[in-house]
Amino acid sequence: MERLDKFLCDSGAGTRSQVKLLLKAGRVTVDGRVEKDNGKKIDPARQIVALDGEILGGKRRAVVMLNKPAGFVTATEDPVERTVMELLPDGMKHLDLKPVGRLDKATEGLLLFTNDGDLLHRLISPKKEVPKVYYARHEGTAGEEDVDAFAAGLTLRDGTVCLPAKLEPQGAGESLVTVYEGKYHQVRRMMASRNMTVLYLERRAEGCLTLGNLPRGQVRELTEDEIAALEAGM
Repeated sequence: MERLDKFLCDSGAGTRSQVKLLLKAGRVTVDGRVEKDNGKKIDPARQIVALDGEILGGKRRAVVMLNKPAGFVTATEDPVERTVMELLPDGMKHLDLKPVGRLDKATEGLLLFTNDGDLLHRLISPKKEVPKVYYARHEGTAGEEDVDAFAAGLTLRDGTVCLPAKLEPQGAGESLVTVYEGKYHQVRRMMASRNMTVLYLERRAEGCLTLGNLPRGQVRELTEDEIAALEAGM
C-alpha cells in the first residue's frame, strides 16, 4: 500500500504542494471515483489512479539534461557549496533524479540526471565507452605528439592510467578532447600531463547527445526517442 500523494508525485503529477491542490480541486480519481484525501492508502497494482482522466503509472523513468554553469558542485548535497540539484526546477524535484557522473565546480556544459539506476551505471561505466566531448581553452598549443600520446592512452603523473582518448587541436590554445571514462578531473589532468594547463572547460556532448541551443543554467527532459538512442549507443 502507498499514500496517494506519494504515488501522484512519483507519477510526475507535481510536487507535494501541487498534488494537494490537484486533489482539492477534484481532478484525481481512484477507480473512477473522485478522491481528495492526500493521505489515502492505495494499492497501485490493483487500483487505477487517474489525473484529469489520464491513467497514471507510478514512478516514471526520467532523464534530464542540464547546461551546467560554473560555480556549482556535482553532488546531491554539500554542507558548504551550492550543488547542481539547486538548478533543477521545483516541478522535477519529486522525480528523485541523481547526477550522471561529475563535472567539477569550474567546468560548464552538458550534465545528465536520471532516476534510472541501471542507466546511470551504464553511462558512467568505462566498459560501455560512452564518448564525452569537451572543449578546452588552455595554455600552449597541442601538436601531433600530443595527439598521438592521447590516442595511445596516457599515464598521469600520479600513475593513473587513462584509456585511449581523442585530442583534436583547434588552433592556438584550443582543443576538443573526447574521453570514454570519467576519472577525477580527468581532462584537466590529461592536458596538464602534456604541459597544457586548462583555463576553461566545457562538456559539449555525451553519447549521441549535444547541448544544442539549451541556455546555460537551464534544463530539459529528454524524449523517449533520445533516451532510446542514448541506450542504443552503449
